Amino acid sequence: MSLSDPISNMLTNIRNANQVKKETVDIPASKLIGKILEIFKADGYIEDFRLMKNNVQGVYKVYLKYEAKKSVITGIKRISKPGLRVYTQRKSVPRVLNGLGTAVISTSKGVLDDRHARQLNIGGEILCYIW
Repeated sequence: MSLSDPISNMLTNIRNANQVKKETVDIPASKLIGKILEIFKADGYIEDFRLMKNNVQGVYKVYLKYEAKKSVITGIKRISKPGLRVYTQRKSVPRVLNGLGTAVISTSKGVLDDRHARQLNIGGEILCYIW
């Protein structure tokens, strides 16, 4: 089955697994999903993720992170959608909760978080926010 928006599917799977306090969640693999998960791991929102090979596409097994039985992820939101793309210029890269959260941006230099996009002075498509 093909998905029309795999990023929204990934964010919804993570959000739902967090609400029921699951240890892991399986997400269909793609290069873009892998880059987004790398940003989530680098910023400390997930514990780890691994690519599990199967016969066709593969699946990422994402290990969710909890501190004192509370989820590290308090909110996750899709910004740019297939029906309505949202772009930002280099001067107006968004800050999520005044820098406490992370914006994931697809740029010409690859998929970056908002801090790296500001350092490189480039804009792009805002994929999602996480805090």
